[in-house]
Amino acid sequence: MICICFFVFFSCKRDKDHSKAAPFGMVWIPEGTFVQGAVSHDAMALPRERPNFKVKLDGFFMDVSEVTNAQFSKFVEETGYVTLAERPIDWDEMKKELPKGTPKPEDSLLQPGSLTFKKTIGQQPNLRDVSRWWNWTLGANWRHPQGPKSSIEDKKDHPVGHMAYEDAVAYCKWANRRLPTEAEWEYAARGNQKDVVYLWGNDQSILSKNANTWNGNFPMDNTEKDGYERSAPVRQYAPNPFGLYDMAGNVWEWTSDWYDESRNHKLAANESPVENPQVKDPNPYNPSIQEKVIKGGSFLCNASYCSSYRISSKMNSSINSSAEHIGFRTVATPNMLQKE
Repeated sequence: MICICFFVFFSCKRDKDHSKAAPFGMVWIPEGTFVQGAVSHDAMALPRERPNFKVKLDGFFMDVSEVTNAQFSKFVEETGYVTLAERPIDWDEMKKELPKGTPKPEDSLLQPGSLTFKKTIGQQPNLRDVSRWWNWTLGANWRHPQGPKSSIEDKKDHPVGHMAYEDAVAYCKWANRRLPTEAEWEYAARGNQKDVVYLWGNDQSILSKNANTWNGNFPMDNTEKDGYERSAPVRQYAPNPFGLYDMAGNVWEWTSDWYDESRNHKLAANESPVENPQVKDPNPYNPSIQEKVIKGGSFLCNASYCSSYRISSKMNSSINSSAEHIGFRTVATPNMLQKE
């Protein structure tokens, strides 16, 4: 009896102490149960966010903010890592992902690069045609966010961008961390708040005070009401109840889950909470599409185009591509830290 009582006391004490043992720059997210997916009164929710379902998660540590240019620079300096956007293009590999018979472009075009945003002139009749505001820019990468002539010299505290999935995973391995699952990310973003659409509640009118998004007429005019046109330094807006910054806007964040359009419907069939859910395999119905879930939205999100600053929102992104507005943050579990 004494042993059992001691074990219970020790276990509770150990769990309570996790918050005090958080690594620098991280906070402890306690275990708990929550409802994942869109709340009933979210008018902007897309079908992939519904129906919602109950989830039970173990506790974990999470970065208080997105990984910054300074942090990624340290990783590169110590390892010599070269991101996907910086590597020479291998046509033999690239053509495997293109329609059969696609002609090889001129060698001058087969150069490293990434996607960068461009404002448009005049109102766009079709906001589904993303090619109107995205450029494939040669020489664009995390060091040069808008192309070869741009720099991160004065943006060390901005979130690193142009991150392909493998770049984020490589950083995690170096830091002895991992990417969050979709469920972990959404649970952490919600911060134990129930029935809210946004990190700060349900009032969309105060968006500009709480997140770095697109203010104005997308993709023509950005009023910069939130203080920034593109990325912002981390921790510029109030944290959520768990002490996490920028879980809405700034840059999209990779998760470890493969994208599955029907995932919510599958898990909603469970009467009991689903424990630590994760999509570990690519879509079996279309294995050629290699996409992971990204969360949180970015500085380009706008109510008229992409309202992904909502907690339940999610998008799919190819693991073999990068863009100016995609970054990440990491998580860790107590057993991972014991190996350090």
